[in-house]
Formats: sequence, C-alpha cells, structure tokens
Amino acid sequence: MKNKYNFIILFLTMTFSIAQDYSALWEDHFSYLNINDVVQGNGKIFAASENAIFVYDIQTTELETITTINGLSGELISTIHYSNVYNLLIIGYKNGLIEVYNESDKTILSVVDILEKPTIPPDNKSINHFNEYNNVVYISTDFGISVYDLDRLEFGDTYFIGNGGSQIIVNETAVFGDYIYAACSNLSGLRRALVASDGLISYEEWTQIATGNYARIQQTEDKLYTVRQNRVIYEVVGSSLVQLFIYNSLPLDIKSSNNNLVVTTSGNVFIYDQNFTLLATANVTPEFNSNFTSAVTTSEGVYIGTSGLGVLRSIIDNVSSYVRIYPNGPLRNNIFSVEANFGNIWATYGSYSLTYFPGNNKYGVSHLQDEWKNIPYDSLQFPAYSLNYTAINPFKPQQVFISSFQSGLLEIDNDEPINLYNHLNSGLESLIVPGSPNYISIRVTGSAFDREGVLWSMTARVQRPLKSYNPSTGQWVGYDFSQILPDPLNDEFGYSDIVIDANNTKWIGGYKLGLIGFNENGGNHLLKFINDENIANLPSPLIRALAIDKQNQLWIGTNKGLRVLYNTSNFFEDETVGTSAIIILEDGIPKELLEQQFISDIIVDGSNNKWVATIGAGVFYFSSNGQETIYHFTKDNSPLPSNNVNDMALDSNSGIMYFGTDKGLVAYRAGGSETKDELANAYVYPNPVRPGFDTLNEKIKIKDISDNVNIKITDIEGNLVAEAESRTNLRYRGYNLEIDGGTAYWNGKNLGNNQVASGVYLIMLSDLDTFETKVLKLMIVR
Repeated sequence: MKNKYNFIILFLTMTFSIAQDYSALWEDHFSYLNINDVVQGNGKIFAASENAIFVYDIQTTELETITTINGLSGELISTIHYSNVYNLLIIGYKNGLIEVYNESDKTILSVVDILEKPTIPPDNKSINHFNEYNNVVYISTDFGISVYDLDRLEFGDTYFIGNGGSQIIVNETAVFGDYIYAACSNLSGLRRALVASDGLISYEEWTQIATGNYARIQQTEDKLYTVRQNRVIYEVVGSSLVQLFIYNSLPLDIKSSNNNLVVTTSGNVFIYDQNFTLLATANVTPEFNSNFTSAVTTSEGVYIGTSGLGVLRSIIDNVSSYVRIYPNGPLRNNIFSVEANFGNIWATYGSYSLTYFPGNNKYGVSHLQDEWKNIPYDSLQFPAYSLNYTAINPFKPQQVFISSFQSGLLEIDNDEPINLYNHLNSGLESLIVPGSPNYISIRVTGSAFDREGVLWSMTARVQRPLKSYNPSTGQWVGYDFSQILPDPLNDEFGYSDIVIDANNTKWIGGYKLGLIGFNENGGNHLLKFINDENIANLPSPLIRALAIDKQNQLWIGTNKGLRVLYNTSNFFEDETVGTSAIIILEDGIPKELLEQQFISDIIVDGSNNKWVATIGAGVFYFSSNGQETIYHFTKDNSPLPSNNVNDMALDSNSGIMYFGTDKGLVAYRAGGSETKDELANAYVYPNPVRPGFDTLNEKIKIKDISDNVNIKITDIEGNLVAEAESRTNLRYRGYNLEIDGGTAYWNGKNLGNNQVASGVYLIMLSDLDTFETKVLKLMIVR
C-alpha cells in the first residue's frame, strides 16, 4: 500500500491521507511520449511525461512506471529532481502541488502547502525548479522561493524576494560559492544573497546583480552559468556577467550532469565540459523529428526528452544515432473517444468544439490488444483530420471505421488504414457553403453497427445526414432529413451519439434538434425530433450521450442533466412525447439526479446498471433504475487523473470499463459482463481455489451465464451451500452469491455466513427461460 501524507503547516496542524495502491482493480494507460523533464540518479533515468513518471534502469534496461494507480495526483508535471542522498524523487506540478516518491519503499508523500496557501493566487503557484543544497531543496515558484527540509520532510521559510518583499517569478536557483542566486522573470533580473544568512526571508538580503529576464541558472564544479531570455548564455563571475554564446532559440533546460554542462533547446542539445568547451551536439533529425525538451548525460550516453517520441538515447561520441525509450501506451493523454469490444480498445483524440466547429487536428489513432499499437497521423496514408467516433465491426472485429470531422470515414483493417471514404468514392457528402463551391468538409461523427452488420453514421450540415453502409456489399444509402431540417447548413451544427434499439429505431443526439428518432418502417420512413423543455422535458437540446438499456428504455445525457425516455415504442405516434428526470431522495428531500450536470457518456452493463460519465464530476455507477449510486469515482478517491471524463467504453467480454479523460486513460475491472444465449460455455475460476486466494475480496467467479439463471452451490453430499437468481441476488447488495450480468460472484461463504471447508462443490446452473442446465465442479483447498 502506498502512503500519501498531506502536510499543512500553514495552519500549524498536520493531516494525513492514505493513498491506496489501486493496481488490484485498476489499470493505467497513460502516454509517455511527451516528456517535460529528464533527470538521472541511482543508476537510473527518471522521465516526467505530462502527468506520470517512467524510470529506466541503465544497466538492466528495465522500465517502471509511476502513475495515479500508485498514488500520483494526475496533475500536470512541471519539473522533477532526484536526490541521490535521500533516494527521493521530488515531483513539482503546475498547480503548486509537490509529491515525494521514496524509491526505497515506494511510498508517495503529497505536500500541499503551496497548493493550499490562500495568500498566493492560484495562477502563481507553479513549481518551476528544484535545487538541492545540503539537506534542503530550494523550490523556485511563480511567487518566490520556498525551502523544503529533506530530513524532516516539511516546509521551512518562504522568500518573497521582489522589491519591497513583493512576489516575483523565480525560474531557477543555484548555490555557488557563498551565495544563492535566483534567475527571475518580469524584469526582476538576476538576484543573489548569502546562502548562510539567517535573514533570507527578508527581501533586503537579496541584491539584484543584473537587470532583465533570466530563464535558467546552473552551477558546475567551479563555474556558474545563466541564460537570459534573449537566448544568451553567460558565465557569472562575481557580480558580473561574461557573454559566452547566443543560441538560435531560447534554451529550455540547462543541467550539470556527469561533469558536463548540458544545454537543451527545441532543436539541439549542446554538451560542454567544465570549461564550456563544446564536446558534442545532438540535433533533431528527419527520422526523429520532434522538439527536444530536456537532457542529461551519464558516463555512457545522453538521454533527451522530446515532445512526441519519449526519451532518445545516444552516445556522446556519436550523437547522430538515437534509440527511443518509452513505456507502451497510447499516442496522447487527452482522449476524445474510446471504444472497446472483443478485447480491442481504440482511442482517438479528435476533436471539434462544443458547437461542432471543426479543427484540423492530426493526431492519429491508438489500438490496444494486449499492448498498444499506435498509428500516428503520418502513418494513416490518408489526410484524415479530427478523428473522433470509432465503430468496430461485430462480425469482423479487426475491421474498424473511424469518423473524421473534416475528411469523411477512415477504414482500418488489421491495423492498416485501407480506405478514406469521402464525397468522391462513397455516399458521403460535403457541406455546401454558398459562394464557395470548392470548399470541401465532410463532417462525420457518431456511428454504430446494427444487428445485420450495417454501419450507420451521421454527417453534419447536409440534407441527408444519416448514412448506412454495408461493408459486405459496398452499398451506401442516404436518408433525407429535410422534413425536420429545411436549412441543413444552419438548422443543425452536428450530431453526437447514434444508438439502435430493439425495434431498429436509430436514436440520434443533436445540438439544436435535441433527440432525433428514425425508423425505416418498411420504406415508409418515420422521422421525428423533440428538443423543448416544456413538453419534452429536456433541460437542453444539446445531447451528448445516448444509451439503450435492456428494457429498451433510452437514457439521454445532455449538457444540463440526465433524462430517460421510458416508452420508446410510442415515440412516433405520441404527439406529446416527454422524457423523465430521475428523482431520488437525499436526506429525505426529493432531488433530481445529476441536475444541471454535463453528461458526456452513458453505458449500460450486463446487469442493466448505468455508468454515467460527466465533465467536472467524474464517473457515476447507478443501479438499473438510477435510484442507488453504487460508485462515484473522482480524482480524489480513484486513479482518475481528471474529473473531466470525455468518453467511456465497456469491453463486455472482460468486464473492464475504460475511462477516457482529458488527462489520460484508465481502466477499472468492473467484473460484470454480457450475458450469453446459452450455458454451454459457462465456467468457474479459479479452479481449484488454493489457500492463498482471497475468496472474500477477490471472489470465485462463474462466467458466461445466461440472462435469467438460477445458481445452486452444494457440497458433494448435496447440502445446499449458496443460491442466487438473476434479477434478485444482484451484485453490491451484500449477498454471498451475487449475479452481475453474465458473471456470478461467490465469496466462499455458506448459508450460515461461514467460510466453507476444503472439498469438492457442485455448481448447478438452470436457465429459467429455456430450462437448459449445466453442472460445474469446483475444488476448494484451505
């Protein structure tokens, strides 16, 4: 278990919060390609990506990750420092949070003093740099300098070193000779004070020795260097500056490592000896075309952080050749959409605005099947911009179709992009802008396969927005919406989800039109929309999420709350269709569930329970009718790196839920799975149950059961030990034997609530609808 401590010295009290190790139930899928900082220590390279850390062992080449699963906050990392004396990795964040990772016992210590300091404006709390000297770390921030004691793991003084004791931006500090130096922005110059002084808290102790804006400062064994905002590096000699070199672009990082001075710009890494003699220069190459961010040297090479390729390793004697180092993960952390099925997970990065204004984002896609395979934009072979929704062919899982909100529909087969459907080679259409006949924009969004293997998709701002495509025959059909869309260019900006119910009705979420229903009806097309608050009871016409549950009820997520259309069958006949809010009792007071909450996605699981993702409030897991909140995951009580959950996906085979946030992708082993049509393939695991297995918490699982089943567990002599029935003994209700969709869970207890003894047990399954039966044998060894 990871221990996370919060020290709030500001109020002369000390509070502690214990952070769980979430790895038993959660998985992390962060991207490690954009590196903010790289440091070395204890024979390892520590690389900070946007909100996670990876550790590379130089000798063994093993990789280890430190993420929200281990207790990190998931906030945006600004700088890191490794203390060889204390074996601590110190992590600084843009919001002022500091976390200390103890490499010896893997504990994480969260230091919230700066984050929660009320006298510092929130925008001025960024942690810019750590400088270790003796037993303390000088922390450069946007308000001044704070001191952190590594022996006691607590804060000391804070230095406001601006004129008159004002708060100024301190980018970095360095201790050289008898002085501590501070490189400052906003014309606050280069300042210094006697490091041994007891009065450093007083601004009068600090002297400005140079004017201007200084971005970096670094000491070596016997020299001190500083970089001014004008791209010039100087040697600091006493209180004077000696100009050494002008770089083509501003150095982003300057470090002293392995007796080298290492200066990193976006396009180069300059490696100098102690006397500022240039030893080697690493450059961005066509093969490794990415901006550099930071670098360190070791006795055997140079390690360069990049903004897209992870860490590049090279040999100082031959810096023209690189090897990439990064843990397996997706391309990016800002997930726009995620889709899962058949053990395949696809992530896209979008995007378009809330009002469906397109972007020209060139991000590619990512596919997880055992490990991540990324297809960057440059490997797509087609100019597919703003990739968003993904549809996996249920009859051919290796074939997926990814919507582009500019370019049409991208087809990928076996991880190879093979076609981009557009206005020239398919039934898709571009919007038409009066006076601009050559403007082409094919804005495809929501898509879904029906039971026959036909793909349905939506295209924005055209007269026939609903398209069907049969991959088997290549046939396209467009459906005219002019009945509800007289002016397709202006009457509706775009569409979100499309879901298909048991009656083959296509339900579509709009921006202006609200909820749209369409049914072919044997050629006599039915088309209708509802979008008002008075009759339809929609809190907003902007619908972002739709889901059909197992009772063919439609769950609707808007940007201002949740609604349910209970009677979907009468939608086209009823002239006054109304949706319903879910009313719950909170402390005895009726209250609307998720009132005014931005709903981003809804998923129905095998038990007909509802997962609801939100922007700003994390993820909720509700009972089938919404009356009970089973889980509410936020960044404060789970590994979610953000409460802005853009999309979710459920792999119904494994029961794993994937949460795509604006700061990364994480997964929760929910356990429930889709029910099966028959019991032929039902099985129990683990089998045998060995002494080390924790039946009370991990539970024995009976998989691939049907929708309406009775389960009896007896000992070998026929004595009833446990019994459960679908729709009665539901999960999370406290039963010893409980059923969640296609999976049953047994905690190993009998009817007397005692753990059963070693022996052979019979699990008798009976389908209550088809009368099919099956018997499983289970061995338990205590």
